[in-house]
Amino acid sequence: MTENEQLLARVAAKARNTRPWGWASLPEPVDEATSARAEAALGFSLPPLLAELYLRIGDGGFGPEYGLLPLLDSPPSGEPAAVAQYLANREGGQKDPDWPWPEGVLPISHWGCAMYACVDCRSRQATVLLFEPNPGDVDQAWFIDAPSLTDWLHAWVEGTGWYEEANEGLELAPWTDFPIRTARRPTTPRTTPVRAS
Repeated sequence: MTENEQLLARVAAKARNTRPWGWASLPEPVDEATSARAEAALGFSLPPLLAELYLRIGDGGFGPEYGLLPLLDSPPSGEPAAVAQYLANREGGQKDPDWPWPEGVLPISHWGCAMYACVDCRSRQATVLLFEPNPGDVDQAWFIDAPSLTDWLHAWVEGTGWYEEANEGLELAPWTDFPIRTARRPTTPRTTPVRAS
């Protein structure tokens, strides 16, 4: 069994036994056709591990806090699906250039208070980012949650994420690629995000 297979098995076991807020049950996984439609709508491929989560474990409804967003269709909790959220964020960034949304950065989980965990689908390791807009400055709203989706999933399964009570006060590094990816001038970054509610 490969390392990814072992991780997927651990995620699946935890997904079966825990339920994020707003989810009564674990949704069925998506099929290949739904995954292909999602990628066509996005205009880019999902990182392989992210695609496997949706294809093998469930269409959202597992993971930290409010759990993963469904991929293409709206969930029972009323949150927009990941694809719809991404497209709305990109459109919003075009209408309001002060709040651009980077191409290829897919929101995958809502933390509450307008905060999202996002996967950088353009990075080779599928870096997981935290979008935390509450201070009101887009240049200080992006942090590296985990260097890879693999690391992010390990943190959830093992209970070691920044969002765990035991890790209160843990500082996340700013995502320094934000100005490059959105053609903005860099500003002095903030280092500590506001805790999710």
